[in-house]
Amino acid sequence: MSVYVAEFLGTLILILTGGGVVASVILKGGKAENAGWYPIVMAWGLAVTFAIYAVGNISGAHINPAVTLGLAFVGDFEWGKVPGYVIAQVFGAFIGATLVWIFYIPHWSVTKDKMTKLGVFSTIPAMRSPIHNFFSEMLATALLLFALKFIGVHQFTQGLNPLVVGALIVLIGLGLGSTTGFAINPARDFGPRMAHFLWPIHDKGGSDWSYAPIPIIGPVLGSFLGVSLYNVLFLGALEIKYFIVFILACIVTFWAIIKRPKH
Repeated sequence: MSVYVAEFLGTLILILTGGGVVASVILKGGKAENAGWYPIVMAWGLAVTFAIYAVGNISGAHINPAVTLGLAFVGDFEWGKVPGYVIAQVFGAFIGATLVWIFYIPHWSVTKDKMTKLGVFSTIPAMRSPIHNFFSEMLATALLLFALKFIGVHQFTQGLNPLVVGALIVLIGLGLGSTTGFAINPARDFGPRMAHFLWPIHDKGGSDWSYAPIPIIGPVLGSFLGVSLYNVLFLGALEIKYFIVFILACIVTFWAIIKRPKH
């Protein structure tokens, strides 16, 4: 199996299982209806765990463009492979979301709320405030990449690493996920949002493309921030690109502090 097929398959598994549990909780008529936020967060952690088990020994199981770009940014991954990885991840997310749509076909017509249907596919902020939503995605993804870097230096019992990463996803979801639904992964949001846009989902409404840049750009900047912090603090690397990232992150943070949401 090529690394690109592996990234496609891993991301498909991630979205099929993670998106599937969202559908089971928020769509009408399912046995898990209204189960709440905690099963969703736990399921996303398990989805990441088993996606890593599936393809980690083949492609490294990035299953996330933010991970791929962040590792390339600090020289831990070849830039030449980045486009292929990202395309495979987005396509895998699209197909995974498509399978979720097909799996739950009977439930779309009995679910009347259009935003609930969109929520199966893409992230929707609990309180819509673009700069604060952007900050949420940036910080959560920064923590993800920062932690992936320091997790990577430890030697775990063989086969344990995916469980540790899954636990990290659960921790981020519980601590930093409820504001935006913690995309922390541009493919996780864009691929399913495209599936929502293209397929004839019953009375689906719009795909909210005006929000789409936030779970794409926020995680990318957050990934650069996380790996930059690790390299500066743990490795003592002082490169100008890291400080440019810090400045951008500080601007976002300051803007989030002074901007009051209109509620």
